[in-house]
Amino acid sequence: MQTVLAFKKNAPSGDAAPPVSARPDEEILSRTRTIAEGPLRDQANAIDKGHYPLDMMRALGEAGALSAHLKSGGERFGVAIEAMRAVSKSCGSTGFLTWCHDVFGLYLDQSPNRSLADRMLAAHAMGETFGGTGLSNPMKAFAGIEPMALKAVRAPAGYRVSGTLPWVSHIGRGQYFGAIAQVFDGFGAPLHEIMFVLRCHEPVELRQCPAFSGMEGTSTWSVRLTDVFIDESDLIADPARPFIGQIQGAFILLQYGMALGIIDGAIESMLDVEGVLGHVNQYLADRPADIVAEFQELSTRASKLIETPFERSKDFLLDVIDVRAQAAELALRATQSALMHQGARGYLMSAAPQRRIREAHFVAIVTPAIKHLRREMERLSKDVQPTEAQP
Repeated sequence: MQTVLAFKKNAPSGDAAPPVSARPDEEILSRTRTIAEGPLRDQANAIDKGHYPLDMMRALGEAGALSAHLKSGGERFGVAIEAMRAVSKSCGSTGFLTWCHDVFGLYLDQSPNRSLADRMLAAHAMGETFGGTGLSNPMKAFAGIEPMALKAVRAPAGYRVSGTLPWVSHIGRGQYFGAIAQVFDGFGAPLHEIMFVLRCHEPVELRQCPAFSGMEGTSTWSVRLTDVFIDESDLIADPARPFIGQIQGAFILLQYGMALGIIDGAIESMLDVEGVLGHVNQYLADRPADIVAEFQELSTRASKLIETPFERSKDFLLDVIDVRAQAAELALRATQSALMHQGARGYLMSAAPQRRIREAHFVAIVTPAIKHLRREMERLSKDVQPTEAQP
């Protein structure tokens, strides 16, 4: 099946073992698939029920799966997406954790605060430390969908931040995530936004979220801050809005790997029963060949976008958003079709097809959700009308 990258023969010369970030594409992906198709697949149901697989994340870091998209890894976004695809095929929850981990690395890698990156990025990229992203609310706030949840005021050598984020994934005590707050002046007037590393230690409160219908192993918490001090040394970007514009395309493109893997798994589930049920499954819509054809067409489009993940033109962003939305929609159709193809055997609680349906729904609602993406497409597609000349 077509992939979203063309492999590059980039093995370093010499006998010394290369650093993880310098491993060839094929070696990173081979190591990742060994993890995904072995111990990760064995743990998938336990993860879906609540096991937080930091052991798997650590192994993926050692394999090079969490660093290929970084500058030190040659900004190989295609490799990062293919690695996330392999992980998501076996376990959508771990695929999502991989995305959370990857985008936090992206924040540090692109941050103008190089001392922050120097302190944190190497250990994060190797899976020695862990952290995610708290940008669900800010992304929707920037799009005018909801207000910014975190508020900040200037303090000596930093800011003080208050507010509540209802859910942030891939965090726990001793971990961290990227967050954004709206800055206000002393009179309550909004100024600009800041982006920063929020470290999950006291006095930051982590509160248990209600049980979800799936993805329970993603260590998702409600985070409450009350006048928490953020040191200037932990600022990722100040102001934040231009920085978000810089990384927005890459942020969305990386999510594509989750949808790819889930679609891959759905196709595999359909083909698994073709020999015994093909005679009756032929009457179903969205047959394997149909899904594969759409999948390959989508992958061709995505492969071109992945070559320039930091492009900022309106047409590029429109294409990125459209590919991301179509991938989520295809994941919904593919997983439903896989369950229909498998019948009762796919409806068992231990069966991958029923789990993948819930994983596909998550891909469709995680920020940016399909409705958010379609709203942004409409906004970006509107022609800018010239201002009428004044008499």
